[in-house]
Amino acid sequence: MKTMSYIPQPSPWRDLPIDLLSRSPIARWAPVPLRLIVGYGFMEHGFAKLARGLDAFPAILQAIGVPAPHLMGWLTILVEIVGGLAVLLGALLLLANITMAAVLLVAMFTVHLPYGFSSIKLQAVTAAGAQFGPPGFETNLLYLACLATLVLGGSGPLAIDSFLTKRRETTRPSMQTEGA
Repeated sequence: MKTMSYIPQPSPWRDLPIDLLSRSPIARWAPVPLRLIVGYGFMEHGFAKLARGLDAFPAILQAIGVPAPHLMGWLTILVEIVGGLAVLLGALLLLANITMAAVLLVAMFTVHLPYGFSSIKLQAVTAAGAQFGPPGFETNLLYLACLATLVLGGSGPLAIDSFLTKRRETTRPSMQTEGA
């Protein structure tokens, strides 16, 4: 009886550097889709709260025991819409992300945590379609990771912050030579 043994062959990819894509000229564009998705997502959540009526979201906050529900409701909506727009445009990223992270953390600990990790809780499938339960904190963590990535990695091209940084860098040398 003949036995066959498996001899692993070296990968044809072994000589490629691990960070090949990070060296690519397109790597600098990586934050752009992240900004667009996160910014749009936050704005969509803010507009959805507004669309239900001016008192609907504060009523939910009051029902779960949030202090000053009308103030907190409006602050949340404002952060979601204005912060989402700021992320979408790549403007004031650090300030926007801090306020947005605060909203996410409050929502995670006051609303989503009791429902566990998963954001999809399939309860039943009926003739009307799938029935889902309350979402867990998975989506909050994903948004927080995206916000942290944008703050740590930068907003990328086509961002107002990048434009302002370049503008500041080009005006600094001329200001120093004027004083000399």
